[in-house]
Amino acid sequence: MKNFKTGTIAAASALMMCSGMAWGADMPGEGVTVRPIEGTVLEERFQNQIIYRALEQLGYTIGDPQSVEYQTIVLAIGTGDGDFTTVFYDPLHEHFFKESGGADAMTKAGHLITGAVQGYLVDKASYDAGVTNIGDLTDPEIAKRFDNDGDGKADLAGCPPGWGCERVIEHHMDAYGLRDTVTHNQGSYNAVIADTIAVHEAGKPIIYYTWTPYWVSGILVPGKDVEWIEVPFTSLPDERTDDTMYQDKNLGFAVNELRILANNDFLAANPAAAKLFELAQIDINDVSAENYAMRQGEDSIEDIDRHVDEWIKAHKTEYEGWIEAARKAAD
Repeated sequence: MKNFKTGTIAAASALMMCSGMAWGADMPGEGVTVRPIEGTVLEERFQNQIIYRALEQLGYTIGDPQSVEYQTIVLAIGTGDGDFTTVFYDPLHEHFFKESGGADAMTKAGHLITGAVQGYLVDKASYDAGVTNIGDLTDPEIAKRFDNDGDGKADLAGCPPGWGCERVIEHHMDAYGLRDTVTHNQGSYNAVIADTIAVHEAGKPIIYYTWTPYWVSGILVPGKDVEWIEVPFTSLPDERTDDTMYQDKNLGFAVNELRILANNDFLAANPAAAKLFELAQIDINDVSAENYAMRQGEDSIEDIDRHVDEWIKAHKTEYEGWIEAARKAAD
């Protein structure tokens, strides 16, 4: 009887140990609170939440995200004040990366969203009338067509301070000799582009900067309402030599990908998260479609979280593949 009890207790202990091991393998992030850093654009919540959900399935707790501009995001991750972000534009944010510690402090992980195009566009009528290059606006008479405030200069709907695109546009203003004939309108991007859309709806010429994935190209549709225009030649800050061609046009900006930028110490301590960041991918068309749904009124937190639920359900096999690979990486 004594031997039976001893054997029973040993078996029970072994079962508990095995259960604990299985639980640890399923939840390698248990006990770890991650510190994500987000941008200020609500449309980025979709991709953020997909990654947060995956981390939670691995046992991680998601801390309250900080929400700051892109330059500050990279600085925070480089200094260890945050663990990761899903909104690092590569190569657009390369300058921020280098000035914040570079590869010694951070890793550009995986290829979350690829094929992100950006550049300048004009209304279709202006394009068909011959305005096909931003260099055309050095002609004061052409620039006046895009003047909305009566100062005789074209009003370019541009990029907020602290964003990577601001640095490129400001560089272009000098490189292409646009200072005397073009005003770079900055501020809240959504407010600036809303004014631009209103001008277009009034039947007047427009010129603006935008990027994909974003809802703007669902309202001002390239090829229908507007057209991408070229730059006179490639010229980028910091003497960068990125390829700026897209569909036989020189757009002046490299085609980017959004990567997960993570602090090296965090990655070293969390191999499951590192593997997830390496594998996670979201089709750019899925992001654009979700952003357009937001523009059509589905823009509450509950709406966006429902979009995330729907995306995960529709991509169950690949999503669960990330989770399984991440668990194995932690073994």
